[in-house]
Amino acid sequence: MEKTRNPIPVAEAISRILARTARTGTEAVTLAESYGRFLREPLAATHDVPHFTRSPYDGYAIRAADSAGASGDHRIRFKVVDHIGAGEVSQVAIGAFEAVRLMTGAAIPDGADAVVMFEQARAEDGAFTIRKAFEPQENLSQQGEDMRAGEAVVPAGSLIHPGTIALLATFGYAYVQVAKRPVVGILSTGTELLDVSAPLAPGKIRNSNGPMIAAQLARMGIPYRMYQSADDRLEDLMQTVGQALAETDCLITTGGVSVGDFDYLPEVYKRLGAEVLFDKVAMRPGSVTTVAVAGNSFLFGLSGNPSACFTGFELFVRPALLRMMGAETLFLPHTTAVLAEDFPKANPFTRFIRAVYDGSKVRSAGFNKSNAVSSIAKGNSLLVLPGGTRGYSSGDSVDILLLGVEEGTNQWVL
Repeated sequence: MEKTRNPIPVAEAISRILARTARTGTEAVTLAESYGRFLREPLAATHDVPHFTRSPYDGYAIRAADSAGASGDHRIRFKVVDHIGAGEVSQVAIGAFEAVRLMTGAAIPDGADAVVMFEQARAEDGAFTIRKAFEPQENLSQQGEDMRAGEAVVPAGSLIHPGTIALLATFGYAYVQVAKRPVVGILSTGTELLDVSAPLAPGKIRNSNGPMIAAQLARMGIPYRMYQSADDRLEDLMQTVGQALAETDCLITTGGVSVGDFDYLPEVYKRLGAEVLFDKVAMRPGSVTTVAVAGNSFLFGLSGNPSACFTGFELFVRPALLRMMGAETLFLPHTTAVLAEDFPKANPFTRFIRAVYDGSKVRSAGFNKSNAVSSIAKGNSLLVLPGGTRGYSSGDSVDILLLGVEEGTNQWVL
């Protein structure tokens, strides 16, 4: 008797996955190699930034007290006693009505406590005059105003992006402790699949899921191994899956998880002694998405339909891989938008529709059946329509998940 599949909510499916996700190890990489990785330990400031008081402008360093009473009718004259650039330090201690000409980033000389910008001064031969008074500390970039030594700057689990690179370089990190990346296997199943270079034949389709999943992994900076598309023969599938599990941290399969005569993956899970975390989700598309754990490895059984496969990766595989790397933010960033078209048909399952979001309104990206490919290419978001007894109308406020955004959120939208 065939086992009844009981759908669970998307949030519950994600929770079950994350509860079984173990973190990868740690490795040191060069600063140049660290972009796109995840910090394994928090980043603290090793010194003040700036670590000396400096000028944020090209101008003249003066004693503010000497500028008292300056006005358009009473210009005050300063003698220039030194001239320095960024990276230089004046050896002169400024006296009364003296100044050091300096460039942006140069250290403030002894005795000075204000900077006159070039445009605030009228230059003369070896001197200048001003017509306004300056307050102590005016136009200065104070030591430690950005960061103080010992201050926690970036927490562990943060994505290393260009701004993080700037911090790491500032504090002298030639090598960075980062999370190891999981190695992921990709296996597309089905005798109907052709290689991308093969000519079309009756009853056959080119394998788009494998390259698509590879690109989704590449967008995350995660290495993968592509296994040859498996025909619908159980023993062959068992052999390929066994090999993949021995070589990777998790295996993503596409197709073969439904209830057709040649959908063998449920039997593969059984023979492997894998624990099936769930085999049906209350969602469209991709309700047959199945996730199992064999030993220390995940088996993500995604639908063979391209749109369902794409959505299943973003909802389930992505957060698991991020959790493995200790990421702080696991989920696609989300926002609300105004629905720009009607979806009158009710559905008991939550729908994830490939959509185009323009910053305020959202609409379908086009043809949106589970086997659609065109809408994957056109969409920049997933429109979330919770299941229920009614449809949705243009003008409704709806949730959307943003695709391709560098950093996500630590809160699931539903």
